[in-house]
Amino acid sequence: MALFISFEGIDGSGKSTQIRLLESYLCKQGVSVVVAREPGGTEVGNTIRQILLHSKNTRLKPMSELLLYYASRYQNLHEKILPALTADQWVLCDRFADASMAYQGYGRGIRLDFIRLLDQEVIQKRIPDLTLYIDIDPLIGLSRARGRNQQSRHDEGRFENESVEFFTKVREGYLRLAKDNPLRIKTIDGDQSIEAVHRDILRHLPSGGG
Repeated sequence: MALFISFEGIDGSGKSTQIRLLESYLCKQGVSVVVAREPGGTEVGNTIRQILLHSKNTRLKPMSELLLYYASRYQNLHEKILPALTADQWVLCDRFADASMAYQGYGRGIRLDFIRLLDQEVIQKRIPDLTLYIDIDPLIGLSRARGRNQQSRHDEGRFENESVEFFTKVREGYLRLAKDNPLRIKTIDGDQSIEAVHRDILRHLPSGGG
């Protein structure tokens, strides 16, 4: 059975690395895998990504930010995620709807009930089967993210310009979501070696998943 797995965490938590490791592991087990990301993942989504993440867009309002994420999400869901699941392929998605609750809800202060309404209308309750939340200290994550962006050819540092206090709120939001959804959201200690985090992730895969 195809599974929809999302990876969540603040910037610099190591999600992308762990997605690559899990993709490699599953492929070796003969599992067909599609990797998606938010924002982005489609031609339309990648254009939206440039708006959301470019450091020059400092005047982007929280509500505009939220709606752009959902526009990208809708495109990603219908163009990439649902077709893959229909084709019996596993989907590993770098962030999904939980990110909007954590970043725009808890981080920006947008009403959570409004974000839930968007979920109902845009993703229509199509939530991941499993969400792997990699928890890390905001100071460490922010330091990693800023260092990564300095070495990147692409300017995607708008969020890395936020304060530690902002990322602390985002982390608190993720922890609340994990507490409220213990069957779906599994918290992984990100303050471990890459190999240890990968092993923890494999332990949360359903039996027969590899």
